[in-house]
Amino acid sequence: MTAAERFAQARPRLLRLAYSELGDLGEAEDVVQEAWLRLERVDAETIENLDGWLTTVVARLALDRLRSARARREMYVGPWLPEPVVSEDPADRVTLDESVSYALLTVLEQLSPAERTAFVLHEVFDVPFGDVAEVVGRTPEAVRQLASRARRHVQRERPRFAASRDEHDRAVRAFAQAVTEGDLGDLVAVLDPDVVWTSDGGGHATAARKPLFGSSRVARAWAALSRKSAQEPIETELNGRLGLVLPSGDGQRAALLFVVSDGRITRIDAIRNPEKLRRI
Repeated sequence: MTAAERFAQARPRLLRLAYSELGDLGEAEDVVQEAWLRLERVDAETIENLDGWLTTVVARLALDRLRSARARREMYVGPWLPEPVVSEDPADRVTLDESVSYALLTVLEQLSPAERTAFVLHEVFDVPFGDVAEVVGRTPEAVRQLASRARRHVQRERPRFAASRDEHDRAVRAFAQAVTEGDLGDLVAVLDPDVVWTSDGGGHATAARKPLFGSSRVARAWAALSRKSAQEPIETELNGRLGLVLPSGDGQRAALLFVVSDGRITRIDAIRNPEKLRRI
């Protein structure tokens, strides 16, 4: 098998790795393309473990981009949310499986670049600590501590009772029907009392600058929005789970991703920034 063929075989995994580190599919694709260009400049026959070499290169490139992206995201207008991924091609599902769920990506945003890289490489991709240390430029023991801190944070922030796919789908469809009908009571019923609704407009689309908390406030806001729009939500699989896309008469679409626990929606992420919706 040629180096090009082996790279093509590894590409879905590498893209998933870069996307997990960055939360931005466009940047992840750039990172994977740069890894290919670097491979073209070396003699692949001299690389003993090509998969390991590619993993290290992609992880390092993604870490560099993540560090520079942090400064840009601090200047971002309103909350910054990861770019959602939708795919109708089963061959691409490797980038969408639930080990890198959207809920996890939002939690990883709270970690330092080094912690996020250590967690993704070791916890998601089973990369040994010694190899992770080579990527982040620290000792294996330091990397072990980074991954441990990251793991504790993720466990603390993840839903305590993750919903099954059927439970998730039922809640999302109940929400879609309540929004379509503008039924305040049904909206409150499908929302967890402590639900959080976060919107990402990036200064390019109308969106709340701060998250909205609580089932009553979130339900009233959605009921008000439903009265202004006759467009019905469209079911779309986003990051491996059922989500919704809201068409808009003004061209400002929204992609909605949900976290469901114990039959109710605990988190709604609404991406309205058109730069993050170009693939949807």
